[in-house]
This record gives sequence, C-alpha cells and structure tokens, in this order.
Amino acid sequence: MRKLALAGIAGLLVGAGGAVALASSATPKVTVTPAAAPLSAGSPQRPQGVRLAVSLGWQGLSAATQPILTKLDLWFPRGSLYNGARYKTCSLHVLDAFGPSGCPKASIMGSGTGNAYADTVITHPEITVVNGGASAVYFYTVLNNPARVQEPIIGHITRTTGDFIYHLSAAIPQNLQVVAGVPIRLTYLHITAGRGSWLSTTAPPAGIKVVSTFDNGAADSELVWVQDS
Repeated sequence: MRKLALAGIAGLLVGAGGAVALASSATPKVTVTPAAAPLSAGSPQRPQGVRLAVSLGWQGLSAATQPILTKLDLWFPRGSLYNGARYKTCSLHVLDAFGPSGCPKASIMGSGTGNAYADTVITHPEITVVNGGASAVYFYTVLNNPARVQEPIIGHITRTTGDFIYHLSAAIPQNLQVVAGVPIRLTYLHITAGRGSWLSTTAPPAGIKVVSTFDNGAADSELVWVQDS
C-alpha cells in the first residue's frame, strides 16, 4: 500500500453583505509521499491500494467573521477505485447508538482531527472514518467544547461521468454547526483513511476537485493535483 498525501491550505472566497473577501492567499497543493518506495500507480489489472492523507485549511479570518462550513464535496478522477462493498461495514443505526466502538474493527478505515473556533476558543473535533458500504462512508465526529456532541457525518458516494468517476458529498449536521448556541467555525481539517484496497488507484493520480460550501451562501471550488514525489 502507498500513501497519498493531499496536503493543501485552501484559499476561500467568502461574502458578507454583498462584499467578497479573500480568506487565504495560499493555494491548495497536492503531493504524493510514498510509504516506503517511489509511488507505483496501479492499473486496471493490478489496482494499487493507497492510504489517503487529506489536509484542508480555511484560515485568514477572525473568530467573528469566519463562516460556518456546511458541506464538503469531493470529486475523484478516473483511475480511482472505491471498494467499500468488499469490506466490513457498520450501519448508521449502530453508529448512532454505540459510536465506533460498537462497529466491527475491520470497518474502521481511518481517523482525523481539526481546529475550529467555538466563539473565541479553539476546539478540536475528533473524527473516526467508518466504512458504510458501496455508497457511503461515515465521519463520526466528537466535539467536547463548548459541550460534548457526537454524531456521524454521512458521506454519500455516487458514480459520475466525465473526468471524474466518484462524487463524495458530505453535509455537516446542524448539531455540529452550532453547539450549545455557539457557532463552530472550522479552520483546519486533517483526515487519514485507507485499509488494504479499500481505496485504490488503477492509473497515475490526477486532479481531485474540492468544493466547500458555507452558511453565508459562499462556495469555493478548487482543483488540486496529485503529483509524483
């Protein structure tokens, strides 16, 4: 298995009262960091399992002006292969009732963390990536500040046509957008996911499209590229 490092700080355009402000001057950059040797891309006959490390940042605004992230959409290029149907799954019902500890161990595919403003205090969501089968992946999220909240974010996976083969759409539940009356304003997110051939490549890595949507109606679209290291 190889490790794909999608490391980017996203420059976001956000609007307030009709005005548009640049949230960050940085541009997302994607690189590939091999686990032990130079990356050898898979082929249709021999898919190459990968572990994907994704870092996204939305910095540049204050706690008062940072918008709330409400949705993330990712489009994966042709040459990507998702094998969720071939691995142990955990149901949404079990996750809601027991959390990841109630799921089969083999269904846990990764983890993550992040930074977010909770008023003027920084809080750190803790995320567990859980396989939901052929068309879903769950990002079980726990927040302890300003109050403890634990809820899965559902990532819906669909096949597409054109330059991209998969679309991952994840809407942030309202319970994670506002906690105890305090808006949660995400500024950084890092997730690492992959086990065996759950995520694979069948061609050299290419561009991944990332769209961030915010509570003020703004949306930012970035095309980030995977490059051989």
